[in-house]
Amino acid sequence: MSVEALTLETCAGQAEGCRILRLNGPLTLQGVFAFQTALRSDPPPSLVLDLTSVPYMDSAGMGAIINYFVSCQRNGRKLVVAGVNARVMELFRLTKVDHLLTIVPTIADAENALA
Repeated sequence: MSVEALTLETCAGQAEGCRILRLNGPLTLQGVFAFQTALRSDPPPSLVLDLTSVPYMDSAGMGAIINYFVSCQRNGRKLVVAGVNARVMELFRLTKVDHLLTIVPTIADAENALA
């Protein structure tokens, strides 16, 4: 059984101070440490977390997102999550995380939400 690896790509958003973090692959315990490192290194005032290419996540991945959300709340930064598929959205709904996070369909919607 092969395990898909999580890859991360960071790029600048349209607005000043906005960064986009694109995830490709499952957000699970195997990739959560690299994900947390990317989140902690020079956190921007606004972050768009692009989950378009994340087929699924486990509790470790969700916990890392929630921890970053709490950090954003404490430090006056903004987080918007974009491109969540039905499987991940169901996890967010079951755990009531969908009421905490700003979740939008696309990167463009995320950047508009941050404007």
